[in-house]
Amino acid sequence: MAFGRQFLAMLQFLTRIPVKERWCDGVDLKEYSRGIVCFPLVGLVMGLLTALVWWTVMPHVGALVAAIAVVIAHIMLTGGLHLDGLADSCDGLFSVRSRERILEIMRDSRIGTNGALALIVAVVLRTALIYQMSADGLPVLALLIVTPVVGRGMMAVMMYRQAYARESGMGNLFIGKISEGRFGVTLLLMAALVLFIGGLSSLFALLVTLLFVFGFRRFVASRIGGQTGDTLGAACELSELVFLFFLLWH
Repeated sequence: MAFGRQFLAMLQFLTRIPVKERWCDGVDLKEYSRGIVCFPLVGLVMGLLTALVWWTVMPHVGALVAAIAVVIAHIMLTGGLHLDGLADSCDGLFSVRSRERILEIMRDSRIGTNGALALIVAVVLRTALIYQMSADGLPVLALLIVTPVVGRGMMAVMMYRQAYARESGMGNLFIGKISEGRFGVTLLLMAALVLFIGGLSSLFALLVTLLFVFGFRRFVASRIGGQTGDTLGAACELSELVFLFFLLWH
């Protein structure tokens, strides 16, 4: 029962899927870091829902419109939470400023040129990759299911043994507070779901994505001395794009 409440709390935290407060009773904010093992399962729920959109829409309107519908559904499921993190991260990290100024830019609710470009590229690229998977005859339904699993699982890499770059914020619930055991379980669960649903061929894309996220983590830490909620969101979005890209790699 405790695990069930923890899962529902993480589902509420990461998505816009309606979860009644009483279903999460007993899960304290200080214990949220324990819920990291639920992140791939939250991704699984998201993947099933986006795959359902594809399965429903694609036979009637074709692959391109179905891909657009899937991307819209993905954004609606998260409320654009991780895309917002990507935009804020790009605005800050790619500005030639001091650490303090970068963090100020990332906190600013206004979007800059780098952030706007990042959003456009992310949305267009995701749509194109999904469409191309269909054109290449890949198992789109299975791969749509596992892609959000990868995105949420990779967030654990950004949290594990990292400093929190700000003094306060929601990211502080997780960053630097993930135990070695839970980190390992999260990665194993992510890999198992990818292997079972996506097949053996998807493990290559998963490995490349893991290496990319470790590199991105190092880059962010070199710029701001740690991670923030925004960089977690950015890593989620970028890891999904990298995973989709290397699924297509021949």
